[in-house]
Amino acid sequence: MAASVVSAQGADYILQQNSVPFTQVPAREPASAPAVAPIADAALPDFAAAKVRIGLLLPLSSPALGEAADVVRQGFNAAREVDGRSDTAVVEAVFSDEAAVLPAYRDLIAKGANVVVGPLTRTGISRIATQVSVPTLALNSLEGLPLRPKLYALSLSVDAEAKQVAAMMADNGHQHPLLIYGKDGLSQRLRQTFAGVWQVKRGTLPLQLAMDEAHGAALDAALTQSDSVFLALSGEEAALARSVLPQALPAYGTSTLNVRESLPTLSGVRFVDMPWLLMPDHPAVRAYPRPAHTLTVATERLYALGIDAYRLAQRLAVQKNLSGLRLDGVSGDLRLGRDQQFQRTLPAWVRGELQ
Repeated sequence: MAASVVSAQGADYILQQNSVPFTQVPAREPASAPAVAPIADAALPDFAAAKVRIGLLLPLSSPALGEAADVVRQGFNAAREVDGRSDTAVVEAVFSDEAAVLPAYRDLIAKGANVVVGPLTRTGISRIATQVSVPTLALNSLEGLPLRPKLYALSLSVDAEAKQVAAMMADNGHQHPLLIYGKDGLSQRLRQTFAGVWQVKRGTLPLQLAMDEAHGAALDAALTQSDSVFLALSGEEAALARSVLPQALPAYGTSTLNVRESLPTLSGVRFVDMPWLLMPDHPAVRAYPRPAHTLTVATERLYALGIDAYRLAQRLAVQKNLSGLRLDGVSGDLRLGRDQQFQRTLPAWVRGELQ
């Protein structure tokens, strides 16, 4: 994806990771995926007559975000093929830039949408926030925005993963983790979040070491005070760091370590990621068709996001009491929090073996 995608998303690591063309990395074999025929137009209800009327608000014609938006739409349509009902219809808003988000949203409402999925960016969310009039599922974080009635969020935030790993390490009895971090913005975000959670849980900050200092005397001194390590790094950097660490030292990371490249030194490292990538043969995952075209690991996550977005949209449209709304999703175990954002709990895995 273009660099402008990265800058538009800030710390949204899914789009940050999406830095290579879709066709460069082979997709996982879709042998376990069912063959699902597309819904015939004749089987779809008229939009105005449908009980559940979903408006899809994605920048599909954007030069910078169009590819990512289309992957989300593919996942959305995959769920629609499997879970679509005779009383549900979908209409899409077509726009290219952030300035058009609010007019597109208003157009969907005027057409009768009683639930909206989107926008994809934080800027887009901020533009529609004060105008939300029906349940609206934004596909990014609501961080920094005041709570608005009927505005909810499903995102693939790096913060949630770092928080979950910190809690997992604490639950596993670790007292003195070594946090190794890099220079890039994603690594810094992982570092900040993990350290903050650890301080709350243990009352102290973890020992921290920059990647370019993780060798020689500095590393030796850090290891004498550490009982575990959190790798706030990309897969390749984590593999390099792990190669100079004692193999017996328990090591942890986030989904940034789940790459398709063979990285032998990461064997045994614990990390978290979504069921869509870790558990393709689970019945709840296998129910949905795999992408028709080759995607990267990062864009596979956007596809899974689209699947769960459709499933949640159906619930948001008809369910009156949303308190604690939960979905066993392909992007994680989703539960609606008091901040109106769906919190994702991910399965823990070990590189090279089943958890």
